[in-house]
Amino acid sequence: MSELDPRLRDEIDDQVAEALDAYFAERRPRRRWRAWPVVVTVALGVVTTWLAPGAAWAAWLAIGATNAAWLVVVSGRRA
Repeated sequence: MSELDPRLRDEIDDQVAEALDAYFAERRPRRRWRAWPVVVTVALGVVTTWLAPGAAWAAWLAIGATNAAWLVVVSGRRA
């Protein structure tokens, strides 16, 4: 790999820094989405599996559907 001229390297660094500054200035801050429903439903699934192993498949099916719906709703809400 060839060495770049220090002035050229500095110019490239400056241009990259300016481009990144412009990109981050235009970007809206991301809102943090809350994952508590996913955590709660998984915890309920663990408790259900422990208390009633025979009904665990139905609980986990409901948990999967609930979590998928939650993620679809949350990803559709863009600020």
